[in-house]
Amino acid sequence: MKVTVFGIGYVGLVQAAVLASVGHDVVCVDIDQAKVDNLKKGLIPIYEPGLTPLVEETYKSGLLNFTTDAKAGVEHGDVQFIAVGTPPDEDGSADLKYVLTVAETIATYMTDAKIVINKSTVPVGTADKVTAKITAVLLTRNTDLKFNVVSNPEFLKEGAAVSDCKKPDRIVIGTDSEEVKETMRELYAPFNRNHERIIFMDVRSAELTKYAANCMLATKISFMNEMSNLAELLGADIEAVRHGIGSDARIGYQFIYPGCGYGGSCFPKDVQALVQTANKVNYKPVLLEAVESVNFHQKKKLFTHLHNHFSGDLAGKNIAIWGLSFKPQTDDMREAPARELMEALWQANANVQAYDPEAMEECQRIYGTRNDLTLAGTKESALKNADALVICTEWSQFKAPDFDTIAQQLKNKVLIDGRNLFEPSLMKKRGFTYYAIGRGESVKM
Repeated sequence: MKVTVFGIGYVGLVQAAVLASVGHDVVCVDIDQAKVDNLKKGLIPIYEPGLTPLVEETYKSGLLNFTTDAKAGVEHGDVQFIAVGTPPDEDGSADLKYVLTVAETIATYMTDAKIVINKSTVPVGTADKVTAKITAVLLTRNTDLKFNVVSNPEFLKEGAAVSDCKKPDRIVIGTDSEEVKETMRELYAPFNRNHERIIFMDVRSAELTKYAANCMLATKISFMNEMSNLAELLGADIEAVRHGIGSDARIGYQFIYPGCGYGGSCFPKDVQALVQTANKVNYKPVLLEAVESVNFHQKKKLFTHLHNHFSGDLAGKNIAIWGLSFKPQTDDMREAPARELMEALWQANANVQAYDPEAMEECQRIYGTRNDLTLAGTKESALKNADALVICTEWSQFKAPDFDTIAQQLKNKVLIDGRNLFEPSLMKKRGFTYYAIGRGESVKM
């Protein structure tokens, strides 16, 4: 099939490359000429395991192409994906200006029937707005070309997006058209052979499904963080509690790891957007507001441990940070707990010595060069003469470190573990002052 994807960001690029890998003829359209040129050279703008070789392979095969020519893109595809960003507006609601701009572009250049697929995460009712935009533009052109607007939300996990796209748990498609259903079955047939993964529903239900999924996962995280805070006050160990409740098949072990809060491009934005959607229909989303509130305070927890340990005097202190991305296997620092910590430390006139396996360039891009930020070449070099070590991201290489090296490099044997990687009893034996999340009474020497 001939497919066009508008937007070569995280979702668009992964979806385009995976569709091309099974034989579809895919053209990606983006307004950023430099990005398009770099992609043609094999320079991928994001870190995602398996994505670079996939893009290189499909581009060389001729099945994946990149352009800034919107007209050529519209002419190419019978199916037109909208995969542009929906950044949060000032009130937290999703900003649809890029989505509607693409809709207008499609309507301006289309000369035959099109299926327009909303792949971006968009509020309930967006398909209606896209339909209205395309209809209005076609009216000004005095044409009644046929088109259908479909909701087909993505459910990709950063760090596993390529495998998620190749082997999806489900393919949610919102449409009432039997003809469109047939086309969508053809489009996704290569990913639907093992067992039936396609779930058809009405458009509005498909739009809500995406938000409901992300908000459910965010709720599990915030619930567990709430329990971890309670465990600290009650002298309980949240890790024991996690095993106790996770063994219940109705609950399961996924997304019940306590920590220093969730981040990324999806959970924070989608919870806020659904809250705003609820407000617009005069419904008070008490649970969603609580999920957001718990996360807001949880992301301050690491700084609170440091502030309390040093009796409020952090000025001039050197703090080592392991992990900058919001989760492992990505360089994405959007809403990352490490950002909250670093910015609070700088407010307190402390210095940051940071290391991350993939997010160093992204950190440099965000914060630039500053005297109170050192981006270390290795995790060991980040420790040199630091007053404390804070772990923000659970990268594998942080899970079994050389504790002797840590002890030798640090001025003070203070370790604040935002991901509960180590056992408090073992840290006590090693002579560390160790702060974790919800592990009963924090271990102090």
